[in-house]
Amino acid sequence: MHSCTRLLSLAVLALTHTAQGAVNYEPGDAAPLKFAAVEIERSANEANQPVPDVAISIVEGAAQSYRIRREGEKITVIGADEAGAMYGGLDIAEAIRLGTLNTLQSSEHKPHIENRGIKFNIPLDLRTPSYSDNSTSAQANIPEMWSIAFWHEFLDRMARDRFNVLTLWNLHPFPSIVKVPEYPKIALDDVWRTTADLVEPFESFSPRGVGIVKPWMLEKKEIVKRITIDEKIAFWRAVMDYAHDRGVEVYWFTWNVFTNGTGGQYGITDDLDNKTTIDYFRKSVRETALTYPRLAGMGITSGENMDHEDGSKGKEAWLWAAYGEGISDALKSQPERKFRLIHRLHETGLEPLFKQWEKYPGPFEVSYKYAVAHMYASRAPTFIQKLLPEITPEHRTWLTVRNDDLYSFRWGDPDFARAFITNMPGPEKLAGFYMGPDGYIWGRDFLSRDAVDANGRRQLVWDRQWFSFNQWGRLSYDPTLSDAHFQRLLGARHSSAPAEKIFAASQSSSRIIPQVTRFNWGGIDLHWYPEANLSHPKQYKGFYTVRHFMEGKTMPGEDVLSISEWRKKLSDKKTITAQTPPQVATALERDADTTLNLVTELRQQADTADKELTQTLGDYEAQAWLGRYFAAKTRSAIDLAEFNASGDEAAQALALKHIETALGHWKKYAAIYDRQYLPQLLNRVGIADIPALTAKAAEDIEIVRTWKPGTPPSPNKK
Repeated sequence: MHSCTRLLSLAVLALTHTAQGAVNYEPGDAAPLKFAAVEIERSANEANQPVPDVAISIVEGAAQSYRIRREGEKITVIGADEAGAMYGGLDIAEAIRLGTLNTLQSSEHKPHIENRGIKFNIPLDLRTPSYSDNSTSAQANIPEMWSIAFWHEFLDRMARDRFNVLTLWNLHPFPSIVKVPEYPKIALDDVWRTTADLVEPFESFSPRGVGIVKPWMLEKKEIVKRITIDEKIAFWRAVMDYAHDRGVEVYWFTWNVFTNGTGGQYGITDDLDNKTTIDYFRKSVRETALTYPRLAGMGITSGENMDHEDGSKGKEAWLWAAYGEGISDALKSQPERKFRLIHRLHETGLEPLFKQWEKYPGPFEVSYKYAVAHMYASRAPTFIQKLLPEITPEHRTWLTVRNDDLYSFRWGDPDFARAFITNMPGPEKLAGFYMGPDGYIWGRDFLSRDAVDANGRRQLVWDRQWFSFNQWGRLSYDPTLSDAHFQRLLGARHSSAPAEKIFAASQSSSRIIPQVTRFNWGGIDLHWYPEANLSHPKQYKGFYTVRHFMEGKTMPGEDVLSISEWRKKLSDKKTITAQTPPQVATALERDADTTLNLVTELRQQADTADKELTQTLGDYEAQAWLGRYFAAKTRSAIDLAEFNASGDEAAQALALKHIETALGHWKKYAAIYDRQYLPQLLNRVGIADIPALTAKAAEDIEIVRTWKPGTPPSPNKK
């Protein structure tokens, strides 16, 4: 036997079967392997099958890789490390659930993308907020961030779906997570949130996070947990230990310069010239690294409160003095420790960044916002192309993959996810990715009307959107996983209905939001939230009107024409190969109609006792009516543009007919949405109350009816 091989010999036996197998692993304290063994046993119990005869061993090799060997009834998993062995064991557990264990073949596996992560804006406390805390989901989830049960559930799901990086994003987390000897009064006991109404004063909040904690919010504080700073430190150490046991690395990410939670003590301010502030940050960063031996690294942002007179050069000097020196201080006593620094390419440039950070004592990588705020748009975003030649194997890039598209709905289109993943840069440029929203918290589900299970526990957002998480995690590890695999997952979850029809409805409904977002592009989260047809009411357009659609822009780099571009090509008699606005409307109608037909058939066959399937079909149906709404609105905008140019009243009549149809579609969409989801305050676009927005949808009729030919385009903002 290979000298590097560790045979796994501690058996985990299923006691409920007469024909008992065993899952053998060693040593007994190898938590990732124990997790896999327990998952195999649990899957066998739930399927009322014997535990299979599985032996797991580790032979050192490429990180996270594994082999499965099948010899009759004997299954051997050979992992290159604990994570690979765990993933191999999880494959066995999944095969039991899917009923494919008997046909399981010998195979070899290695990760397509090395680091597959979650971006989690974490609302630690009223006093130490994330970027998203002036929202319903953030305030509701503050207590959950201090629940070990939540993190156990969350990290178990990450491991099952093959995610291995958890990035925790907060404006200024230090008062809630460390004690700094030089600044002892800063550390915060207890956990607060506010009971103040955040809806009415929404527009008073800066979209850049500045001044996010208002005095009137503190006046209405609620203490949701009594806990000392020492207990907080023990808590986060326990979270990181558990993450390690699931093969997950943890990082803290910050924006700068924010000093929430310090209360101005010791003269600390947001002022970049304040030497006390720099020293406080340096000491806080040092203590964060020293306090948490499991912390894999940190991520930093040169914004969004860093207006420096020397531009990027001055900002990078500040960040080095605070973070670079702080990490260096910590590593002096831990010279063998690998502590990664991920520097976001946000409001800075590569040249001043690399020059300032050339002496960083560890792995140093950058991060790029890959699809701006909309991962559900293009399968191959082009924004990074200009940057790629400057990215080297020494300092690779991470991709921030933002989902500010789908907070509510279940999504599932493996074709899209697979293409998106395989179109990412190769390993010589790519360190990994982390996906997540800025406008919503992926904690427990406080959006669904029915999110409480039979035991009275509120489900995770991950549980509602399990199918999308599974696709992104599994396909980023192995993009060759077939559509048939994901269809089997749906079939195992919902046995009362034909899996191929559920899968088809999932795919057709999931094409709708990417299609409309490519056509009606609003890059950042302030500019476009498709589930509500909203943008920020003060900073941008509010509810998108038919005029906005008529004058809108398409996603850069996509072969899609806006209405004005299309009309110009028609006028110039140019050959058109790109997708045209009428074709956009047709595509939306086709996917909506396909979805509605499939939902009708599925409801006739599905077991009404399957609550999750009922809700899933509701999501598909809602997205279909939203697709019909956008299609009719697009057709109205096309005809309105013709009326504006020519004065042809027949075009106006068609525009009016289409927009009246659109209103009918919105009403159906709103009714279905309202059955399943509550209104919510979103920190980037305000209150998303779909039924209440019907009044806004109705205003389009008056816009079309009173339109004057020859009206000039509106200003860029509106």
